[in-house]
Amino acid sequence: MSQPHELSAQELLAAYRNKTLSPVEATRSVLDHIARWEPHIHATYALDPDQALPQARASEARWMKGEPLACGGYSLDGVPATIKENIATRGVPVPLGTAATDLTPAAADAPPAARMREAGAVVLGKTTMPDYGMLSSGLSSFHALTRNPWDLTKNPGGSSAGAGAAAAAGYGPLHIGTDIGGSVRLPAAWCGIATLKPSLGRIPIDPPFMGRCAGPMTRDIVDAALMMGVLSQPDARDHMSLPFQDFDWLNLDIDVRGLRIGLQLDAGCGLPLDPEIRAAVEAAARLFESAGAIVTPLKPWMTPEMLEGVDRFWRTRSAIDLGALPQARRDKILPFIRAWAESGGGQSGEDVFRSYYETLNVRARTVAATAPYDYVLSPVAPVVAYNAEWAAPTNEVATTMHHIGYTLPYNMSEQPAASVNCGYTRAGLPIGLQIAGARFDDLGVLRMARAWERMRPAQHPWPQPPRAA
Repeated sequence: MSQPHELSAQELLAAYRNKTLSPVEATRSVLDHIARWEPHIHATYALDPDQALPQARASEARWMKGEPLACGGYSLDGVPATIKENIATRGVPVPLGTAATDLTPAAADAPPAARMREAGAVVLGKTTMPDYGMLSSGLSSFHALTRNPWDLTKNPGGSSAGAGAAAAAGYGPLHIGTDIGGSVRLPAAWCGIATLKPSLGRIPIDPPFMGRCAGPMTRDIVDAALMMGVLSQPDARDHMSLPFQDFDWLNLDIDVRGLRIGLQLDAGCGLPLDPEIRAAVEAAARLFESAGAIVTPLKPWMTPEMLEGVDRFWRTRSAIDLGALPQARRDKILPFIRAWAESGGGQSGEDVFRSYYETLNVRARTVAATAPYDYVLSPVAPVVAYNAEWAAPTNEVATTMHHIGYTLPYNMSEQPAASVNCGYTRAGLPIGLQIAGARFDDLGVLRMARAWERMRPAQHPWPQPPRAA
């Protein structure tokens, strides 16, 4: 029989409704489970049982009266959740993963955190990230090293490192990450969970930036869709947000017959594709084809020059940010990130414009390449989870971004893209399938991801905490 910490949000809500389980029991179960796991994976920041349990008791009282909270018609009342630490929560400092940050408590909840509270979620605390979110790694100058629950010698990915590890380890069913080049999809792939990087502006966020999205990180797509119903509610603080659309987020049925699906196996840039990942993605494509979809190969559209241009643009932005810090604070930054950022300084205006132009080029080329298809299947990353102590799959500053050739394009093009597990390596590490759709078709992408969950082979059991010696 499943323990409360193993249940999905949908299962927890049904149990609360039927009064077979209370939010207090569920929250205690999750907190006990975290206590067993956390010394090994270090996924949390500002974990606060003293605040979580009163939230759970208040939720229990609401359920007893039959008056659960809801936001936009979607309730998360009493469901344990975590929030990535760069999403502000009232009264908690926002270190941005780095020891260089002044630890001033946040004055207010950022939009995603505010929506979760309005829906009644029990916020357990925050999850970890690397310095400034600029690594696909659990390495940070502020947080302890975050590790992958599937293999403690491996990296969970990033920058939503703690969220990915927490979801895989069972720190409750609901987690929020952010993504500007793959930061919810990469940890989802390497931790075997499900996520959606939505269309830019679908989930209001503060502060907004080009390509930057918040996204749900869960063990299955149904819970991600439930979160979208809450997180997509409007908030005027995001000046880049989309007009609100009242989707039926839990209507996840889709008939894939006749859908035009592009299969992209070559990113056109960066690291070569691992053969085990190729085989898993090809197998997924064959199952969609056997269900009636029309699957055709899709040639790469990214180039090394485009990837390097975006990389240089981000380095320049980071160099400016770091240059504004006093020397004593700058010295606290993770050396790898500092070296990466400082290499972007001192460029001419023309050089910076050329780098920025490549971000627009990525956008245009991505939209054009994917336009003939309803959806595109691809790997999430060319490699699986790598060494826990490394900052990047190559662990080299010059090639820091060489694993985001599949994910980055959809940030620049503002198109939705999901990651959902599609298999395992011989060593038992998860492999992520990316499913991307046209801009604004967030619900369609979730439906395709749910269709894949229904047709894929049986999944491995979730990892369990090491036994005490």
